[in-house]
Amino acid sequence: MDTDRKLIDPERVAAAVDGLGDRAVIDEWARRFSVVADPSRLALLVSIHYAREISVTDLAAATGMTDTAVSQALRLLRAHGLVTAHRTGRVVRYRLADATVHELIHRVRPHPGQTVEDSEHR
Repeated sequence: MDTDRKLIDPERVAAAVDGLGDRAVIDEWARRFSVVADPSRLALLVSIHYAREISVTDLAAATGMTDTAVSQALRLLRAHGLVTAHRTGRVVRYRLADATVHELIHRVRPHPGQTVEDSEHR
């Protein structure tokens, strides 16, 4: 905290500093948000969310992307910890990595028939 400044409300500044916490966490989420900012990658995350788990080929069909484009995007999403993969025989299926990503998707695209306001009151 900059102690050379005259503060209007020191308690609020202290609360803001406490809320920021570890800057590394802020930096990591900024990187994650930059990855999610791409409409194609966001579409993949939304599709994975509603399918629960899904293969590259099926994701390509759902989003209108090529298998190659989906694979490249999934590599990036996986590298940033947004999705995980597991293999069943020869098929690799992707799912959301954690509850935070799941909740973010609910904020972006509530379940059909549910409004954003409804999802905020869950």
